[in-house]
Amino acid sequence: MNAAEHIDSLKKQNNALILAHNYCTEEVQDIADHVGDSLGLSMIASKTDASVIVFCGVSFMAESAKILNPSKKVLSPEPDAHCPMASMCTAEQLRKERAEHPGTAIIGYVNSTASSKAEMDLCCTSSNALKAVSSTKENDILFVPDHNLGAYVASKVHKKISLWEGYCPVHQSITPDNIMKLKGEHPKAVVLAHPECRMSVLKLADHIGSTEQMIRLSAETDSNEFIIATEIGLKHRLKKENPEKSFYFVDHAVCSVMKMTTADSVLRVLNNLSNEVVMDWETLKRAAVPLRRMIELK
Repeated sequence: MNAAEHIDSLKKQNNALILAHNYCTEEVQDIADHVGDSLGLSMIASKTDASVIVFCGVSFMAESAKILNPSKKVLSPEPDAHCPMASMCTAEQLRKERAEHPGTAIIGYVNSTASSKAEMDLCCTSSNALKAVSSTKENDILFVPDHNLGAYVASKVHKKISLWEGYCPVHQSITPDNIMKLKGEHPKAVVLAHPECRMSVLKLADHIGSTEQMIRLSAETDSNEFIIATEIGLKHRLKKENPEKSFYFVDHAVCSVMKMTTADSVLRVLNNLSNEVVMDWETLKRAAVPLRRMIELK
């Protein structure tokens, strides 16, 4: 029995569901029941009948699955896979901001820790950040932790948005020069960029969107060539779903943290039901409010 067959057997035995983010390795994507972006996977996690959820990605994603499914067992194959951006904004910092600016709504990117989510009014993903900001009655908004996503949203809405100085190191590493080089090599290619990229990169894009939006656009657009400004793990799914099309990535856009999860680590946690996500009830209960509001926005 190979690893994939063993995982399938244990999955059935434990009534388990395997979720994997689009940035995971090819082998992990191929053993998952669902592969997607933060919003899509959060929605699946909120509706599943599975008893066990194995979340392949980074730690805040597994935390979010637990928050949305407090009675279920949520396993994190690599619990030390912490998103660098999520660590750039703490609950203590948000409590201080709340005390100093009581009339300001705090909207937080889902790329944040559970303790930080507990201090937010609303969560959002890159798919629904514009909708989230537009939905708030407050005109003054603190957007955390991603400065780039916040700047993109601020350019699209008529609200006073204060930006945090957090960022995704991978998306921040993609420069206009990187995109112009690829455009020079592939002049007919359509440029799709993730809003975690810096504004100078977004200005070069034909379309801006989440990983799921990029996948949809690449299928719907007539072009057969695309320059993709996001983490390189997305290439696997793009090629699987559009084998006749070509996708060009910035070579260094690799998230080593997302790549920590392997088929072996998934097998290990399914075999032992180990690395269960545990958090205190108060944090879970408070963090559920902005997360469920995010799900309701779709």
